[in-house]
Amino acid sequence: MKKLLSISLLMIILLGSAQLLAQTEQKLGHINTSELLRMMPGREEARQELERYAQELEQTFAAMQQEFTTKYQDYLENQETFSQIVRQSKERELQSLNERIMEFQESAQVDLMEQEERLLNPIIEQARNAIDKVGREQGFTYILDSSGGSVLFVEGGQDIMPLVRAELGL
Repeated sequence: MKKLLSISLLMIILLGSAQLLAQTEQKLGHINTSELLRMMPGREEARQELERYAQELEQTFAAMQQEFTTKYQDYLENQETFSQIVRQSKERELQSLNERIMEFQESAQVDLMEQEERLLNPIIEQARNAIDKVGREQGFTYILDSSGGSVLFVEGGQDIMPLVRAELGL
């Protein structure tokens, strides 16, 4: 029993020592992914396409708002002359138009986010793959993103931007 306890204790000590040694051999790298994404090929074209799409949505939204404003002004100016049934009809029309504007605005926001994701995800994936490849090839244990403010201090560590840029041919 004592022998089994001593062997178990020895194994725990050996495993702990091996883990401690492994931790001291870790290689740390960092990269500013925002900077990397700014220089990625295709990013500028994706941004321009996204801007064009957003402008198209904004123009449609503005036209809908203008239509509402015009009809509302007409209603305000002439409501005294409208019969009860015409007034109710105009009010329902205004309410319906306002609801369509709100629905358009909500769906446009969702659609714009989906469009952004569709355009930028391939670029982000390409950058992520290059970082992964450099990390594996260079033997890094951790690669931290220094762009998001999440890395407050890095002593040592290697900036892998030049390696990733070379991998991407930038």
